[in-house]
Amino acid sequence: MLHHISLGVAELARSARFYDAVLSALGYVRVWTDDTAVGYGYPGGGDNLAIKLRSGGVAVPGPGFHLAFVAPSRESVARFHAAALSHGGRDNGAPGLRLDYGEHYYATFVIDPDGYQIEAVINTPVRILKMGGATR
Repeated sequence: MLHHISLGVAELARSARFYDAVLSALGYVRVWTDDTAVGYGYPGGGDNLAIKLRSGGVAVPGPGFHLAFVAPSRESVARFHAAALSHGGRDNGAPGLRLDYGEHYYATFVIDPDGYQIEAVINTPVRILKMGGATR
């Protein structure tokens, strides 16, 4: 449904370091950069998220708003969380199953340096590989 979303940030360099780290854990990259903004998306594609410098402060939406990013694996959800904490983010829910949201809903929640609530989530069954008769 959504084509893209933009977030206003107080310090572009700080926010770009944060989003470079957390989004790379999920397979996203910078797709464009200029003096006042950075766009992120899939390699070779357009931007789905842009962070834009806003002088004079940032008005972060209150409770009820958060932004969830699709994760390719449970491992990438954990990498997203670790990257967030090591780049100025705050924990808002460690990686794990969220059975209230669904049987396979595996997510983590963090707060970025400007105060935006963000999430990384995968909502698919864990694959079981059978090799030589053994289940892994």
